[in-house]
Amino acid sequence: MASLFEAHDLVVDVERSEGSLRVLDGVSFSMETGEVTDLVGPSGSGKSTLLLAMARLRPVTSGELMLLGRAASQVDGVEWRQQIVYVPQKATLFPGTVEDNLLAPWKLSCRREKTPPTRERMRRDLDRIGLDDVELERDMARLSGGQAARIALLRALLLEAPLTLLDEVDAALDDASAGMVGALVSAEAHEGRSFLRVRHRAPDGFATRRLRLAEGSLVEVPIADEVADVSPNGCACGEGR
Repeated sequence: MASLFEAHDLVVDVERSEGSLRVLDGVSFSMETGEVTDLVGPSGSGKSTLLLAMARLRPVTSGELMLLGRAASQVDGVEWRQQIVYVPQKATLFPGTVEDNLLAPWKLSCRREKTPPTRERMRRDLDRIGLDDVELERDMARLSGGQAARIALLRALLLEAPLTLLDEVDAALDDASAGMVGALVSAEAHEGRSFLRVRHRAPDGFATRRLRLAEGSLVEVPIADEVADVSPNGCACGEGR
């Protein structure tokens, strides 16, 4: 049976003013259904670049990406990004209400025939992510930065994509809110979805795997070897973007 996602010998070069820089150098790994995988590594090691390449939002120099046994070259880009959803640290939000923003993906032509989540489902998940005091009718302009970040994350989770890529989405949250986000992601994984999380916080206990990216190479780190090397601001040292 094919893995949910596979990367084979992935190479990504990024053009800089001083010339081409090789960010990913022959990266290979796979992901299975139901995993919560943390991606860590030094600042500037290419973690965001890897997520963008996986979502086909950044071109790769060479190598192969596969989704459920199908090569990226065989899958239309729109279909690919419906199956693999990328959530940046600073996601795009729109003027209007919380409900308007949560339902925005279903306004797009590629999803108009799909059934949007009910108000009951949105209300339930707002409560689960620590936004029990935020009404669906509330104007987005009245939300704090941390609340807005959780709305962006919840919008992605409501899409129920097989694989969701989370690029430091809990970076601006306090510990309690980040814990709720982790718990919700873990619960979604138990429902059969998978997540790859770029994190720079101390381990939260929700990851089932841990990958470290450094100097263009990716290695798996046993969960038992996790060490909470935390700086005074609550971030795990050396595990930034």
